[in-house]
Amino acid sequence: MADFGMDDEELEQMYQEVILDAARDPHGRVGDQADAGGDPDGDGVTIRVEHEACLAAESHQFNPTCGDQATIHVEVAPGEQGGPDLIQRIVWQGSGCSISQASLSIMVDLVQGQTVDHAMDLAADFRKLMESRGAGLEDEKTQDALGDAMVFQGVSKYPMRIKCALLGWEGMKASVAQALSAGREGDKGEKEEQV
Repeated sequence: MADFGMDDEELEQMYQEVILDAARDPHGRVGDQADAGGDPDGDGVTIRVEHEACLAAESHQFNPTCGDQATIHVEVAPGEQGGPDLIQRIVWQGSGCSISQASLSIMVDLVQGQTVDHAMDLAADFRKLMESRGAGLEDEKTQDALGDAMVFQGVSKYPMRIKCALLGWEGMKASVAQALSAGREGDKGEKEEQV
């Protein structure tokens, strides 16, 4: 990982600042009723589907150790003419520690508009980073692909915090799987109706 000409302490401080900045101004977060589409009962946030042709799903994740929770909503655009499926939109609503909030924000930046396969590869690489116990990843191409998510390398030294960083990524994977599964079920129904 690049050290930007800094010693370990300066580098760690810079990474902490990136995490805190991402947590303070999280990308993809819908926190009020105007952003989310409204909730007449006040029970929670209702996220409105913005792309009618997309397959939409959401997953609620909870980390009982830290109290972090997030609902991740994705809209997957089916690939045209056999092309790859795309994550058209990803938003989330939740609360938790700075690590979980920053990880969600950075994840949104990395996967929004990407192919589902690329997003799943990023999720797998991020998990490897979290399993590295602070050693990081040796492959520079993978480091570059993870971009700002590499700041969580230091978090991987603390097993109790790894779940915080992975919360959003697991929710994204579950949401995408649900959306694709629903799409396949819908395709089966359409084919059966045509017979």
